[in-house]
Formats: sequence, C-alpha cells, structure tokens
Amino acid sequence: QVQLVESGGGLVQSGGSLRLSCAASGRTGSRYAMGWFRQASGKEREFVAAINWNGSSLFYVESVKGRFTISRDNTKKTVYLQMNSLQPEDTAVYSCAAVKVPDYSSAYYIGMDDYDVWGQGTQVTVSS
Repeated sequence: QVQLVESGGGLVQSGGSLRLSCAASGRTGSRYAMGWFRQASGKEREFVAAINWNGSSLFYVESVKGRFTISRDNTKKTVYLQMNSLQPEDTAVYSCAAVKVPDYSSAYYIGMDDYDVWGQGTQVTVSS
C-alpha cells in the first residue's frame, strides 16, 4: 500500500505563494494518477487539480486556473501544487490523493471516489 504525506502549508498574505508537496512511500512500483483536493471549514471537500501518471495530462478546477500548477517528479515520488496569487477563499486543508492506474492508461481523475489513498492534509491559511 502507498502512503502519502503532504507538507508546505502555512499562513500567507493575500497575493502570496506557497508550494505544497505530497511525498509517496511504500509500494510505489505501480503507476499512480494523483490529485489535490481541499476542504474549507464548514464546507465539503472539493477537487482542485489532477495529474496523470507521467505528468502529460493536467486538469484544474476553474477557480484556480492560471494561479495553481500541479506537477510531479516520479524520481522523487512527489507531487507538487504551486499556488500563486493566493486569496482568502483558498484557505482550506489541502489533501493529496492517489489511484493506481493500468500501464496503458494516461487518465487523470477529478472525483473523490476515484481515489483510494489519501494523505492527512496540510493547512493553508490566506490572510486578507
């Protein structure tokens, strides 16, 4: 089984930047598509960004397009979420997720139910 650990969260002023990391460990020999989700206090978890196993396909929720960038370094078993121009509405706990994909698949996934491995999350707080 794969384990995921997020890092890089913190407190930042409006307009600032943060880079989140999601490090995978355990049985990482298979190919995994990855995603980032966030959950603000009192709200449901929502999709943020997804990336396929080799980084050739990306997808973002409309509200972060042009501001956030998802990427991965498979040699480091790490997925990143670069967040620029952060706004107070971006405040949330950010979690990464993984799903094993067949060798022939270049798909990414945007549904929470698509993923079967989750990290514990990292808090991002944007002050106005």
